[in-house]
Amino acid sequence: MMMRVLLLLSVVFVMFVTGCSSNQTSNPDAEVVRVALAGRALEDGIDPITGAETIGLNTFLEESFYPNHPDIRLELTTVPWENARAKINSMLQSGDVDVIYTGGAFASVYYQDGLIRGLNDLIEGDETFDPAAYLDGAWNESYSTKSFDQQTQFGIPAVLGRRMTVYDKTLFDQWDVEYLSENPTPEEILEKASQMTGTNPVTGEENYGLWYSGNALNGSTFVALAHYFGAQGAEGTLDNLGEINWNLNSPQIVDILSWMEEAVPYMPPAFINGGGNENFGTENNNVAIVLDGTGATATSHYRETGETTMIDRFIPVMNLGPNGEGWVAVDPYIMAKDAQNVEASWEVLKFLAGKEAQEYGYENFMLTPTLSEADFVLENDTYTQKAMEIAEISKTLLLDEANPFFASDIVPAINTFLSNAYNGNAPNKEAFLTDLQQRAENWSNNQ
Repeated sequence: MMMRVLLLLSVVFVMFVTGCSSNQTSNPDAEVVRVALAGRALEDGIDPITGAETIGLNTFLEESFYPNHPDIRLELTTVPWENARAKINSMLQSGDVDVIYTGGAFASVYYQDGLIRGLNDLIEGDETFDPAAYLDGAWNESYSTKSFDQQTQFGIPAVLGRRMTVYDKTLFDQWDVEYLSENPTPEEILEKASQMTGTNPVTGEENYGLWYSGNALNGSTFVALAHYFGAQGAEGTLDNLGEINWNLNSPQIVDILSWMEEAVPYMPPAFINGGGNENFGTENNNVAIVLDGTGATATSHYRETGETTMIDRFIPVMNLGPNGEGWVAVDPYIMAKDAQNVEASWEVLKFLAGKEAQEYGYENFMLTPTLSEADFVLENDTYTQKAMEIAEISKTLLLDEANPFFASDIVPAINTFLSNAYNGNAPNKEAFLTDLQQRAENWSNNQ
């Protein structure tokens, strides 16, 4: 989930802060809206990377929200990501919150548990609100904002995670390998990674052709490969877990595992624990291609120095799907089922997920927008542009973190497969997947 990779480089996390701005309305009849925000900074601060001043949410609201909404008073609470799911769940259970910003997987769980309301009636009744203002993949194709049966919009997408393929032009040049295409296939990735694993012919340093996380909790690379190989994994809907028809031992998923096993020799040993790419985005990088990259380190260098050396060197291209699709993380704003002042809460939610607030988040904390038109994104910020391009076209599979069995069993099984493959003990793929298929069927039978 994006809480761990969202480039929140300049947010100073607070353990638990609640407050009202002194510049809010003095209207005694103002409607109170209680807002809980995961991992957001209320007060002005200093970016620890660049040293630049950052504007806290209180200041932004004083300047941009309160003057136009004198009949609404906000009570803001921030919660650190580390315990956001449990804390916000508790607030929803006790009726202490109206509008929430949280992780997409959390939002989906809250909706399934009946703790948040659908927004269809508010959207349909508001002529000023246009769903087309948001990227299609984030609005229509995300379990983080839409019910499993795709009928109810319960969240407004506010922040995207970044998942793209990124390569190091300098290593490609040193190895005399042709740059990646704009939409590289998994086969192209392996072919070029194989050519850049070993002793660098220019520097004499050890290089690795490829990296992706071998212990990812969301299985994002597996999902991107599922798009490419046409592996559905299951048929049905997540609102009826007992009726899912699993297809985990298909030839397409065998192809995914074969690709993953073939990729292992080209990756640094620490990939199996999520390490080995620490220098990617820096002058001392030794990895040619990173899957599900974010561009965070190169972006930080640019923000700190103003130099484009690293962002010109590390180039983003599309993800691994046939059209560049991949797994897209979306963090939304949602509304409590029993919100006290629904209309006022809707105005607040709309604003916080809208263009002005997204521009503020991008300019101060480099949060990736979910908008179909985000003209405030810097021209040379190719990572944000690419992430938005991928989000626009990506579709949701049942192989998703919102699927309980995917998160609890499939992802750990894939990570175990990778670990065994790294140690030269990869199991028979067909037998491995037959066992996983049986576990999935038993799981659905018990739902």
